[in-house]
Amino acid sequence: MDENELTTEQKIKYVQDTLFVISGKWKLPILIAMSQGHSRFRDLQRSMPPISTRVLSRELKDLEENKLVKRTVLDTLPATVEYTVMPYCKSLTAVVDELIIWGKNHRKKVVEK
Repeated sequence: MDENELTTEQKIKYVQDTLFVISGKWKLPILIAMSQGHSRFRDLQRSMPPISTRVLSRELKDLEENKLVKRTVLDTLPATVEYTVMPYCKSLTAVVDELIIWGKNHRKKVVEK
């Protein structure tokens, strides 16, 4: 179905569905950090601005529930938890790229005097 064939109500519903999955301060930064090679919990936590253990854990769980991230517990002492980006997550690449471009341009626009 072409985007132009959607009703206003459908468009709003689909945008709300998308925002439900990727909204918040941390989900996209987590996915970006993971795409840069950070896969262990502590590595993810250190690679981003201050994020609490509790918040990171909750956000990773949400991403896992939405099939964007896979959690693997390795048989090590102490136990090591690794997260990997699922192939389905690649479907967000264009969205994230556009958000980066828009954010960069918006920052320039707002900073201009």
